Amino acid sequence: MRFMIFVKATQASERGELPSQKLLTEMGNFNEQLVKAGIMQAGEGLQASSKGARVKFSGTKRTVVDGPFAETKELVAGFWIWKCKSKQEAIEWVKRCPNPHEEDCEIEIRQIFELEDFGKEFTPELQEQETRLREQINKQ
Repeated sequence: MRFMIFVKATQASERGELPSQKLLTEMGNFNEQLVKAGIMQAGEGLQASSKGARVKFSGTKRTVVDGPFAETKELVAGFWIWKCKSKQEAIEWVKRCPNPHEEDCEIEIRQIFELEDFGKEFTPELQEQETRLREQINKQ
């Protein structure tokens, strides 16, 4: 099972404040543990929403809204992709994580869909296309 782990934003991260050397060291050590355990597949921090944009869809119309975005607690400041045996294993790893901000914050865990989760609607042709695209991505 794969999980996306979302580190939620804080007022400080939305102001563009960078983590301290101490926190960077702690997170680097935690990431090293994840890699050694075969859990971590990817992970990055994200710039403040003031440097982002949202594209709203309404039928065929597209509207672009530039950041910053108001609801800080709903924003993502960083993420990991982990491969775990269960949601419980992902929870246990998150509980071992250093606090990713130097204030109260939240981390959200969401399971990633796998090809087999889509059932019969995901035809053999669509599966072949997905496999081909993943292979191309891995070569880049």
